[in-house]
Amino acid sequence: MDTRAGTVTCPTGHTKALGRPLTNGNRQAQFKTLCRTCPLCERCTRSKTGRTFNVHPRYDRLKAARRTATDPNRQAEYRRWRPPVERTIAWLTARGNRRVPYRGVLKDNTWLHNRAAALNLRRLINLGLTRRGHTWTITPAPA
Repeated sequence: MDTRAGTVTCPTGHTKALGRPLTNGNRQAQFKTLCRTCPLCERCTRSKTGRTFNVHPRYDRLKAARRTATDPNRQAEYRRWRPPVERTIAWLTARGNRRVPYRGVLKDNTWLHNRAAALNLRRLINLGLTRRGHTWTITPAPA
């Protein structure tokens, strides 16, 4: 597949041009007439009318993202950061907070920021946040 040239090549070597973008942005290459006499047709497609190849408008970006996802360094970083992110989302949505209780972007945004601030404050208190005079300090809990 060559998105720059706008062509797709089937396993037997036949090349077709990608058509104009459809309403969803995909482009198609149709091998229908070529599939009728192709010896590899049974291995290539199950369609009785022949193969139609759909190409997503962001095919190149998706391909690069899939390649990056297989990188061992990227996988290690993902394994390191996924648990705390998942935990944060779980805290945010706990106790009936899966839906925003207001209508309107401004009210929703205000609610979300207040919810996040309250969760951050609760977390800091659990870590030992105290106020002495005019100074806030975190004193570690005794072990």
